[in-house]
Amino acid sequence: MGTRIKQYILIGLLAAAGYFIMDNHFIIYGKDIRLLKKTSLHLHYTFFSVKGKSPAKIMEIDYLRDAGIGDLLVEMGVIDDEQRFNLENEYFE
Repeated sequence: MGTRIKQYILIGLLAAAGYFIMDNHFIIYGKDIRLLKKTSLHLHYTFFSVKGKSPAKIMEIDYLRDAGIGDLLVEMGVIDDEQRFNLENEYFE
């Protein structure tokens, strides 16, 4: 009986970890890791490094742009609000 309960607890923990991974983008900038909530459950761009990528290339990715990567880039100091506004307007027109 105790073994069965331990198995259920392990399965529950693995399911919760899987849900957490599918629900968040892990944005890596050097040694800094930020979480960005996904708009839906999927595994596209779950782990994404912005190091060495231009802001325009990052904003081209629909999954990240829809999740709000522009605001995160401003928060991390990669771009400013005006650049974010200009890049987002390129894709929303």
